[in-house]
Amino acid sequence: MTSLADLHSASQEREDRLPGVREMRRRLVRAAVALPLSGPILAAGQDRRDSTYVSTLQRGHCVVLIRHAQTVSGIGDPPGMRLDDCSSQRDLSEEGRAQSRRLGQWFRQHGLTPSRVRSSQWCRCLNTAKEAFSEKNFGTMLRVEPWTALNSFFQGQGNREAQLAEATEAARLIAGRKSDGQFEVWVTHQVTVSALTGHWPSMGEMLVAAYDSPGRPFKILASGLAF
Repeated sequence: MTSLADLHSASQEREDRLPGVREMRRRLVRAAVALPLSGPILAAGQDRRDSTYVSTLQRGHCVVLIRHAQTVSGIGDPPGMRLDDCSSQRDLSEEGRAQSRRLGQWFRQHGLTPSRVRSSQWCRCLNTAKEAFSEKNFGTMLRVEPWTALNSFFQGQGNREAQLAEATEAARLIAGRKSDGQFEVWVTHQVTVSALTGHWPSMGEMLVAAYDSPGRPFKILASGLAF
């Protein structure tokens, strides 16, 4: 006696012989796989990531490393760039300025205020910090401190080893503070973040990291949040 399963299998084999039926099935499967996740699932993932960042920063003893926000197109800086002339540098695009403001709003919305904001002397980093920690976002303009340790050493600029040593020592002191809930924000470049942590950040991405031990990269406590 022929079972229902056998009948179904035979019917499916006949359908597969029809022109285009098998290909149509394949396309439907590919389309189903490519469908985006539903809104609630994405929202839940975002909530979990935000929660990790917030709880980590509330404990303190860490550093928020931020790669400057989106810039105008290009790599590095034009020949003859000067630190005292933003027009000679590759600076933020309009989207980068908006991205910086969203970054600052995230801190405000979660009730997080850094104990200190330090930045590379490059305009794209300083402007990221100034847009993020502006009076509009915090009621008062947080002081942004230019710091040579966070400067770019891309294309042979600066002194890579000396800068990294200075930044590492600062992170060590932050990790050893007695007061909980204090953290610093450092706005810098991809090369600096990568050298300190081994992580390659996108523009406008921030990660939370802490000093680990001598000769080792910073320990990454939270990553993947970009604006």
